[in-house]
Amino acid sequence: MFWRSVVGKLAATILLLVSFVLFILTILLLQFFENFHIQEAEKAMMQTATKVSVLVEQHPDRALIKETTERIADLDTRIAIVFGDGEVWVSDSSNEELSEFKMSWLDMDNKLARVITDDAEIKQQMVLPESGIEAMIAGAPVSTTQAGVFVYQSLDVIEQTKKETTQIILLAAGIAIILTIVFAVFLSSRITSPLIKMREAAFDLTRGEFNTKVPILTHDEIGELAIAFNRMGRQLKFHINALRQEKEQFSSIVSSMADGVITLSRNGEMIVINPPAEKFLEDWYFEKGSSPEEEDGRLPDELHEILQEVVQREREELYETSLQGRNWVMLMTPLYDQTHVRGAVAVIRDMTDERRSDKLRKDFIANVSHELRTPISLMQGYSEAIVDDVAESKEDKNELAQIIHEESLRMGRLVNELLDLARMEAGHIELNKSKVNVGTYADRIIKKFSGLAEENHIELRLEKNISRNQAYFDPDRIEQVFTNLIDNAIRHTSENGVVRVYVDCTESGLAAEVEDSGTGIPEQDLPFVFERFYKADKSRTRNKEKKGTGLGLAIAENIIEAHNGSIKVKSIENQGTTFSFHIPLET
Repeated sequence: MFWRSVVGKLAATILLLVSFVLFILTILLLQFFENFHIQEAEKAMMQTATKVSVLVEQHPDRALIKETTERIADLDTRIAIVFGDGEVWVSDSSNEELSEFKMSWLDMDNKLARVITDDAEIKQQMVLPESGIEAMIAGAPVSTTQAGVFVYQSLDVIEQTKKETTQIILLAAGIAIILTIVFAVFLSSRITSPLIKMREAAFDLTRGEFNTKVPILTHDEIGELAIAFNRMGRQLKFHINALRQEKEQFSSIVSSMADGVITLSRNGEMIVINPPAEKFLEDWYFEKGSSPEEEDGRLPDELHEILQEVVQREREELYETSLQGRNWVMLMTPLYDQTHVRGAVAVIRDMTDERRSDKLRKDFIANVSHELRTPISLMQGYSEAIVDDVAESKEDKNELAQIIHEESLRMGRLVNELLDLARMEAGHIELNKSKVNVGTYADRIIKKFSGLAEENHIELRLEKNISRNQAYFDPDRIEQVFTNLIDNAIRHTSENGVVRVYVDCTESGLAAEVEDSGTGIPEQDLPFVFERFYKADKSRTRNKEKKGTGLGLAIAENIIEAHNGSIKVKSIENQGTTFSFHIPLET
């Protein structure tokens, strides 16, 4: 609205100020002219009365006096001469309502009588007795005789003059107000035009248009303000660009960090989070039986309590936890806004590899020794039995030799798998890739394990989502992965359990899941399932006669990685295990 703008406010201020001044000036002028007209009328009447009194005093001829008085009398006034012998003569007047002077007026008003008795001049306003007209009267004595001259006229004449004067003053005031309005609007527009342009430029700045410039129309304070505004816009653009670069640099650094980083507000709102931290929270939600979508990005209660400790105590807190078999260490440090704690930053590090390396260094020699000691001990014992002729018959010797042969094969298989694994980890694995019909390939693998599943009273189920029939990979190596995963799932699933194999082949790649309803993997064992010589606890092995070398999952991981893919595991103890892998498709 106009009145809410700077132009309206400035114009209204000027108008109100000028109107107030004109109002006071008008009142004073009206009062002044009212008194002025009365004084001038009294002065004129007194001068007329004085002239006539001198004429009466100096000329004894009353006819001449009356004739002369008639000539000098105004049309709207009356002149009354009271002679010494009591004769009263009154001049004619155009105002017929103006009563003629009578001697009885002297008896009614002592002031009028003083002109005759005391030779005093009087000027007063009175109501004429007969007509009731309010009139102004002036009296002058004739000094030589007991006579006097009275000049009077109606106040309506003065009121008419006052009315005309008032109209002129009000007209002048109205013209002054109109000119003031025009001048105020013009001046306000002139002054505020640069301000309006600066306001528009400020709105452009809020929209990010930092190249906006305000035209410099004047060289006064407003012009200097426009210069300062343009300088401010350039400085804002410079600093915003610098902040944007720092933000992008910070975002790149945080995103590329191996450690997880979460920036939190005082209320627990996650402001900045990088991929490792997202993985940490995803495992946390999975561990608690929920998902990030269900939690709607809400910070877990345990971490929120740590945040409150950091905010209240204003000191860093160290927190360790284990999720899905991985060890995490979180250091949360307060963030300050000058002296006020505005939030915290949490740095989360996955310590699983470090602790796994320590454990592997300790367990590798023990595992190799353990795996080799059993076949070597058997071979040594049974060979001694043959040498010492403990087995006397040929059948007994053949049986012992067969056991020695089987153990040597087992030891050779172990050594070969170790060599294969070493070559894979060294990057020397050779892949014989070819185009494979994924549907037929998956059916053949499931058919391969159908007999084993029926023998163990386990339901083996295949689910497929194939939008692309052909895939390019090494079928023998991938079959080795499927074989290891499905065999493990069957061996670790109780009777009447279910093993589900899901194969998905789309434009994004080949993905597969092997899910069982078995006993699951203890959380503390999850980080080591893909390591050499890993074996589940024997209590989890359904068939005691089937013993592996503990290298199958490690070989499977290397095969998948050789295809530029990834493999992972999720498990909840006593509920089941899910192994999944994904490899990108090649043409």
